[in-house]
Amino acid sequence: MIRTAQPQDLHMLLDWAAEEGWNPGLGDAQAFHAADPGGFFIAERAGAPVAGIAVINHNPRQAFLGLYLCRPEWRGRGVGFSLWQHAVAHAGMRSIGLDGVAAQQENYARSGFLRQGATQRFEGRFEGHFEGSGGGAPPGEQPTRQGIRPLAAGEIKAMIALDAAAGGVPRPAFLSGWLGRSSVRRTVVRDDLGGFATIRQCRNGVKIGPVIAPNAAAAMMLIRAACAELPGAPVTVDLPEANEGLRALLLAAGFVMTFETARMYRGAPPEGDARMQAIATMELG
Repeated sequence: MIRTAQPQDLHMLLDWAAEEGWNPGLGDAQAFHAADPGGFFIAERAGAPVAGIAVINHNPRQAFLGLYLCRPEWRGRGVGFSLWQHAVAHAGMRSIGLDGVAAQQENYARSGFLRQGATQRFEGRFEGHFEGSGGGAPPGEQPTRQGIRPLAAGEIKAMIALDAAAGGVPRPAFLSGWLGRSSVRRTVVRDDLGGFATIRQCRNGVKIGPVIAPNAAAAMMLIRAACAELPGAPVTVDLPEANEGLRALLLAAGFVMTFETARMYRGAPPEGDARMQAIATMELG
């Protein structure tokens, strides 16, 4: 049996993801579900969940596939592929993107997905306090000397538009929740509204993304400011492999690449630009 996942199922899927070493965010379930409530699916056998997947319809032209998980004892028995086929149908005629691990890339290619690059995970630590952030100050307070401050609620729509232009994928439902301030997620923004970065607390350390900025140096400033808003270690940032500038800065700061996936698409890939410095999440793009 395959059914549409309920909100409580997402907590289970994220627990499975944690068991696989994916280190999900503490507040991911609610933000993920808001992106497309009908885009999460569960396969059951004898009434028990055994596999899950997400195909999130971000807009009428584009979708993203992630959270593809099967319990170890059910792998190799056709459960995952049946679930995959059911979920992909949810996207209709949309182009679908995914970040695929090396072991599954050939399987994805057989389903029509073509490699269009890679996503590279970098992990590290920042020493000391970065005084350019608001230091945890609430939105609306005086901007800092470096021109980076917490995002105000009234600026979320502008950041959604900026993200769409930079990444080529309008995703208002996802970002409306993702950019909202919470105890486990914060977003910092440039005073000129030309860039932002979101940080979220994970089961181990913090992850930062998306990061939108005019150049790598500006992106690094946003990353450091985000870390001051929600301190934690290690710090994880997922970059498009083409982002040589930010990669060099992270390596110089002592970060190391710990993981790489193939960014693949079935259908036309989005046309973004170099302002997309780091992705939001490998699960939803």
